[in-house]
Amino acid sequence: MTVRQVFYRAETERLIEKTENEYKQTICRLLANMRRDGALPYDWLSDNTRWQRKPRTYSGLAGMLDSAQRTYRRAIWDDQEVYVEIWLEKEALAGVLWEVTAKWDVPLMVTKGYSSLSFLHSAAETIASENKPAFLYYFGDLDPSGLDASRFVIETLREMAPEVEIHFERVAVTREQVEEMDLPTRPTKKTDSRAKSFDGDSVEVDAIKPSKLREMANEVIVQHIDTDLYERMREVESAERETLREMCERLEAG
Repeated sequence: MTVRQVFYRAETERLIEKTENEYKQTICRLLANMRRDGALPYDWLSDNTRWQRKPRTYSGLAGMLDSAQRTYRRAIWDDQEVYVEIWLEKEALAGVLWEVTAKWDVPLMVTKGYSSLSFLHSAAETIASENKPAFLYYFGDLDPSGLDASRFVIETLREMAPEVEIHFERVAVTREQVEEMDLPTRPTKKTDSRAKSFDGDSVEVDAIKPSKLREMANEVIVQHIDTDLYERMREVESAERETLREMCERLEAG
């Protein structure tokens, strides 16, 4: 989970009040203390907003081949009839969905609110290059800006890749999910210029349990996978990985 998701779970269980003070002084403080004391593993909390860059390097050819044979994967979607992407409004939740998107070789597109035109143009070029119907699934906040941001994404992509059949679906958050899952709400910001056409309170996508978010992502992805093609791909992948292993052994022996 992210720290914000822990806050929402605690509020849903009526352990704390839904206030910013409880978030900072109770949740953030206690989670920090628990990690420092060893009561909570550090990797149980996700933070994808901070990262480093480093090129991949090796000690030699043998090391490169050994790494390649252990991590080698064939592209799942090359032989499938459609192309799939998961779009996510919140960068902090990338670690929550990555487990699913990485498993199925699906791009995880993090928008951080409104996407830039450069980001959308690059995405449109990729979608067009696949030369097959594209299915995009969106996870974002249910609030005036969140709804408008998802509208902006699909309208711009269709404008930039007019020759592609693009299907777009908001997976979360929806009005139905707020009631079905009893999701915690917050007052809609009246300062948002789009609030006039938005009814009711707002809900952040962070309010949905991480396990449920992963379940949703997995469900929309696997519905598009031809299992026969997938199994044949895995057989070829296994044989090619074995070839890399043999190459590595020959290089080490020589």
